[in-house]
Amino acid sequence: MLCILQARMSSKRFPGKVLQFIKGKEILKIVYEQIFKSKYVSKIIIATSKNKSDDKIEFFCKKNKIEIFRGSLNNVASRFNKIIKKNNCKEFIRINADSPLTSSLIINKLCKEFLRGKSEIVTNVFPRTFPKGQSAEIVKSLLITNNINKFNEHDLEHVTTFFYRNYKKFKIKNIRNNINQSKYNLSVDTKKDLFNINIIASNYDIYNFNVANLRQELKKKIKHEKIKN
Repeated sequence: MLCILQARMSSKRFPGKVLQFIKGKEILKIVYEQIFKSKYVSKIIIATSKNKSDDKIEFFCKKNKIEIFRGSLNNVASRFNKIIKKNNCKEFIRINADSPLTSSLIINKLCKEFLRGKSEIVTNVFPRTFPKGQSAEIVKSLLITNNINKFNEHDLEHVTTFFYRNYKKFKIKNIRNNINQSKYNLSVDTKKDLFNINIIASNYDIYNFNVANLRQELKKKIKHEKIKN
């Protein structure tokens, strides 16, 4: 299955975050490796923009021999649409590149459900019960191709919001966590998030991180910050 890994350098809150380092490795590289641990993923394409700031992502991809596609900065849906047409894929997995604790086990769970053939979208964000930073969506390609002309400006940037807003028209299956951990953030949106993820990485193998350890890690984080302050 094709995974489209969405990345850009021009984050408003934390510019360049996807090429920040965790234990000596770029976040983008970590996410890429996490995804390829899934037994269902056969190919990953990094989708970025033609903006000059994303030249650094292209350089990173060439250095690491990773396939890349560059398109519109704000019309992210058009990037996806061009990729799925070019690769003639019937479905794709969508993941954001600011998620170093992306879980291949979660990806496997979503893929297994999608392959049952009963859904057009399989997601774990509608509603979210997994932590932010462990989100994944599998979408039938024709949904994008057949509906992109109906997307508003917000939909073009966020790709799947149109389908959730019009959920009654589509076959959407949401995978729920055993317990609701949606209040936790495992993505890197700010420098503080990067600091917190580095605390986790200093205590655990992030490639085998168990989300059940979240509460323990949050307690460590709070204690560490109190000592530091």
